[in-house]
Amino acid sequence: MENILELKEVTKTFPKSNYKLDNVSFSLPYGAILGFVGENGAGKTTTIGCILNTIIKDSGTVKLFGREMHDGDTDLREKIGVVYDGDNFPVNWTAEQLAKVMSGLYKQWDNDLFQQYLGSFRLPIKQKIRNYSRGMTMKLAIAAALAHHPQLLVLDEATSGIDPIMRDEMLDVFLEFVQEEDHAILLSSHITSDLEKVADYITFIHDGKLLLTATKNELVYEYAIMRCKKEQFLAIDAKDILAYRQRDYQIDVLVADGKTAQRKYKDVVVDHGSIDEIMMLLVKGERV
Repeated sequence: MENILELKEVTKTFPKSNYKLDNVSFSLPYGAILGFVGENGAGKTTTIGCILNTIIKDSGTVKLFGREMHDGDTDLREKIGVVYDGDNFPVNWTAEQLAKVMSGLYKQWDNDLFQQYLGSFRLPIKQKIRNYSRGMTMKLAIAAALAHHPQLLVLDEATSGIDPIMRDEMLDVFLEFVQEEDHAILLSSHITSDLEKVADYITFIHDGKLLLTATKNELVYEYAIMRCKKEQFLAIDAKDILAYRQRDYQIDVLVADGKTAQRKYKDVVVDHGSIDEIMMLLVKGERV
């Protein structure tokens, strides 16, 4: 089955800020969750804007369901549920008013399903959104995104600022969503522990450039961090080093194959680091 989302060499320049999204390429298969990781300002929201055609890219291609999406492609937009970091709806609305508006926007709006999510998420129907907590507003946005039966969820920091219990509830909802083989999720986040729980693939972005795309299993079980003394570091083949960072008297070295590194450099401690550690090395580390 083809990918639900494909980006090839997507570029966007903002001359006033001197910021550039630089040849971003990755794909999201059907039935999968892709964690899109990077610090604030790395380019996650700009990339999502290019995907949704709310930001006009300078070059490259974005395909959704095998097609490029244009302004008039309402049939494609019907298949996408979107949740942004921040205010998704006017704060003087209630969930009841939101449902009426959404039913006019989406042909497949399912009010029974929306009410079901409101009940499951314990959200008051007649209370104004301005009186919701941060977690409640994100739950409402997710409920609205799911209630028109999308195939692709695009979530921009949808779990940030939410307490761990609420985040776990949301992650369970996401995992249930991708049980359908024709569904998928692009989950932008800087909370790497969430991605360790649910993501099938991880894509790292920094300063507008992709640093690495890998399956979560590759990152967890194959990528590793060598803890080296200076003389040990100098003996490492440069081709084995993805990134390195000096910390006091130790040098941490990121490698793609921990087992091979352990056999090749027998006196060096080799650990399987967390996704957070890998991201820090990719972002803060140096290249050979």
